[in-house]
Amino acid sequence: VTYEGTNQVKDSKINMLDRQYEMFSMKENENISSMFVRFTNIINSLQSLNKCYTNKEAKDLNTLPLEELLGSLMTHEMTIKNHEDDEEQHKKKKKVIAFKSSTADSNEEDSDDE
Repeated sequence: VTYEGTNQVKDSKINMLDRQYEMFSMKENENISSMFVRFTNIINSLQSLNKCYTNKEAKDLNTLPLEELLGSLMTHEMTIKNHEDDEEQHKKKKKVIAFKSSTADSNEEDSDDE
């Protein structure tokens, strides 16, 4: 009771964590590692309150283990970042600065002085 709280508190925590689990999505400008840490915290909190989600398709051969999925997503994220960096460097190389030049006739300068 001291750690988990009363049944009412425990149920409220489970409901809150269930909602976070169901509404879970990646935040803008969040990397895969941070997203995975948030997801793991939700799952671990639910497990500590004896609420677990099971993967009904775990026997499906097309299902990736979580570690492989995470690795694939992190690799993809790095590839995208490298591609964006390459594009940015390419754009910087393409910048051309042009200056206007004009020629002044020395006769005009002399007449202005007079």
